[in-house]
Amino acid sequence: MKRSLTLAALVLVAGSWMTAATAQTAVKAPDPALVDRYMKSTFGKAPPEWQARIEPDETLKACNAYHNNVPSAEADKIVARELARVVYPADGKFLGNWKEGAKIANNGRGGQFSDPPDTVSGGNCYACHQMEQKEVSFGTLGPSLTNYGKDRKFDPEEIKNAYTKVYNSQAVLACSNMPRFGVNKVLSEQQIKDIVAFLFDPESPINK
Repeated sequence: MKRSLTLAALVLVAGSWMTAATAQTAVKAPDPALVDRYMKSTFGKAPPEWQARIEPDETLKACNAYHNNVPSAEADKIVARELARVVYPADGKFLGNWKEGAKIANNGRGGQFSDPPDTVSGGNCYACHQMEQKEVSFGTLGPSLTNYGKDRKFDPEEIKNAYTKVYNSQAVLACSNMPRFGVNKVLSEQQIKDIVAFLFDPESPINK
């Protein structure tokens, strides 16, 4: 009897200790308002137009609320809303100069506080994608782009889809990690055409 009581007491003590330890190690969810204040403070010395950029639009609010894993119905709303923001070339041509596109894809300059006002922004594509086969250093956040046009048989519809993706990635895949280059005016229409040519021109090293 005495032994049973002792065991029961030990179990109670162990349970209390584990409960206390769990309470001490539980991760407390950050206060969203505190996070917002911190983010704004890091832009404290930036011009008003820069500070406006950290205000999430309707699409980013939805992606943030679901940690980028939005329900299918919400994803459909995002794609429809963002597709309406895509401005296609008035001349109906989606391909520019692939050599210029290569320069843009490998240019990570622009859009920084320290940049002179006339700095031409690049796409910084190499930071997330492998592009040419011969590259030895590249980012892997996005998929490899080698043989991009060849694998899609240089299909005109795929060319248009690529233009859409570069112009506004959210118009193709809700909560995509890829920047919205056209919508946010990071790249011009001609620059996007040049990047699409870099992806699809048969002479581009991407397709060699």
